[in-house]
Amino acid sequence: MRRTAAGVTVVGTAGRTPWMAQTVSSMCSVSAEPPLVLVCVNERSPLCRAIEANGLFAVSVLATGHDHVADTFAGRPWPGKDRWDFTCGTWEAAPSGAPRLADALAAFDCRLHRSVPGGTHRVFLGHVDEVTSMPGVPLVYTDRDYGRPEPIEPSRFAEFPDAHPQNRMRNRAT
Repeated sequence: MRRTAAGVTVVGTAGRTPWMAQTVSSMCSVSAEPPLVLVCVNERSPLCRAIEANGLFAVSVLATGHDHVADTFAGRPWPGKDRWDFTCGTWEAAPSGAPRLADALAAFDCRLHRSVPGGTHRVFLGHVDEVTSMPGVPLVYTDRDYGRPEPIEPSRFAEFPDAHPQNRMRNRAT
C-alpha cells in the first residue's frame, strides 16, 4: 500500500466535541449527484467516534507547502508544536462548524450521509454542502514521504496523440 500515491487531506469535525482533526490520505469523490465524498478513518481513532457523534466533517485538501500541517495532524508535529495543534495553520469554521484550513487547495463541508465498517477502518460518506477551492499544486504522499505531482507536458503526447485527454474526448464524440 505504501507505493500508492495519494492526495493528502486533513479531516476535521466539531459539534458535540471540540475541534478535532486528523491527516487522512484515503479520500475520494463518490458521486456528483448527490455530491458525495468518502474518507476512511481508523476505528481506533478518536476522530472516528467524533464524526459519528457530530454527524458532520470537513475535508481540507492540502497543497505543497502544507507538510507541517499534515505532520501535525498525523501526530508528528514540527519542533515547538503540539500534536493536533491548530496553530500550525490558519483555520476557520466551515458553515457546519467543522474546522477547515483557510488556504487549503480545496475544502469540502459535509454532513454525514452514511458510515460503513471497512476492516480496521470506518468509511464515512459525506454529503457535500459547500466546496471552496483555490489554485495550487496538491501535496501527495507515497512511500512514507511527501511529494508533488509532475505536470503533464504536451510534448509527452506527441508520440501517442490519441492518449492526450482532449483527443480522447474528441474520439468518443465521433
